[in-house]
Formats: sequence, C-alpha cells, structure tokens
Amino acid sequence: MSFSEFQPRHVLCMLGRQGGYSELCRSIQSAIDNFAPGFEIDTHLSQDAPDDRMVESFDVSWDRVHKGVRTKEDEAAVHEHGCVIYVLGPHMDIESTVETSAIALRLIVHALNSDAIAAKGESAGIARGAARWKQLGRDAEDAEDGPSLARTCRLAFSKRPLSDGKFLCSVGFHLVGLPEVFAPRSLSDDELVLSSIIDRVADEMFTEGVGLSLVRNNGILLPIEAYEEDDFKFNPYGAVYLGDHGKKGTLSTGFRN
Repeated sequence: MSFSEFQPRHVLCMLGRQGGYSELCRSIQSAIDNFAPGFEIDTHLSQDAPDDRMVESFDVSWDRVHKGVRTKEDEAAVHEHGCVIYVLGPHMDIESTVETSAIALRLIVHALNSDAIAAKGESAGIARGAARWKQLGRDAEDAEDGPSLARTCRLAFSKRPLSDGKFLCSVGFHLVGLPEVFAPRSLSDDELVLSSIIDRVADEMFTEGVGLSLVRNNGILLPIEAYEEDDFKFNPYGAVYLGDHGKKGTLSTGFRN
C-alpha cells in the first residue's frame, strides 16, 4: 500500500581527502558504469573543497544503536575531509527497493575501499564508520535470501530511534519498501528495547506482510505528514503505529533526535 505516487531514491554523501576529488570521482563513476546503473554523481552539489557543515551533519547522524559503529579515526576523517561527492540513486518502485539499496551499499563500500574516508546515507540521515559500512557490505554479500538482504539494507540505510513525542520511531524504511514503525514509549523505558521492537516489526512486515503485522501488534497504518513529498526522507508507504496509538494530533509532528 502506498499513500503517494512518490518514488524514493538514495542520496549518498562521500567525503574524500584534500586533493583527492578528481580521483574519487573517477573511481565512483567507474563503479557506477560497472554495477550501479541509474546512479549518478551530483555535479551541482559535489565540491572539490571541504564543507564546514559536514562536522555537525555527521555528528547528528552517527548510528547510536550499535556499538563500535565509529572510531576516533572516523570522526577525525570528517573533520579533516577535503572534498565532498554526492551520488543520486534512481527513483525506486517498491519491487526494486531492496536490490537498489544493495547496490547503494556496494557503491559506498567501493568508495571507502578506494579514496573515500567517510560516508553517509542522506535519505535517512545516517552515518557510520568505515569498518561498519564494510561489515554491512559483507553481510549483504553473504545474505542467503531476500529477507536477510532486506534486513541488512534496512540496517544500513535507516535510522532509529528518533523521537515523536509519545513514540520512538524509524526513518528510512521506505528504502526497502516498508512503512516506518512508531513504538509507544509506554512499552518500555529503554530506548534500545524500543529499537529492538521497531526492528522486529520491520522483519515481520517484510516476511509476513504489513496486514498480519498490524493485527499481531495492535497497529494502525497512517500516512506520515512530517515531510513534504519531494523530501528524500518522505515515506510514501506511511507508518505503522503500535499499541498506544495516541491522538492524531501527536502522529503528524516532525521527527527529532
């Protein structure tokens, strides 16, 4: 089910060393030509110079659920970067989301194995250290079935938990063709427990369908009003609100860290 005709896309941000812009562009373009059709370097936003906004942008985007997702070296790389390259993915219908997300992950790993020193998925505002990106890339290569690959891609490109008042929620599940999940704080005082619930429900939705998951978790499916349709964080598949649904007035507020 979709609440909009909008088709999501990946926006990837790669940071390189000073003086390494041209070589990194060539490496990324070679990868696009080789295995990532439909992806393209955004020549308007990319720049052969550091971007003062990157330190703050990465700081609010680091994954805070998994331990060891970044190191001091990763943080230093962001501070010391000398160029920025943005890559745009193709617009995805729901059937192509997982395959395209796997390609996006492979593209990030390729860049980090070349001349990139840091990477971030802009479509959910999620940053990870180089080692974590590469591990996720290996997990994707080793995935034995569709659900395993979808889960790896979801873990790679989504962010949680974010706060929406009475709920903790995800952003970025549209990149694997799923609604976001909003878990009420009444279920637990532990944000990691709520993050685990969000992940469990996402796995159920992918393997069993959204409808069955709604019944099992006393959920309702509603459109998200936090983003405009042309925002790359906008999820056309809406959001599943679990348990304590609250009043509609609390469901349309924006996300915040």
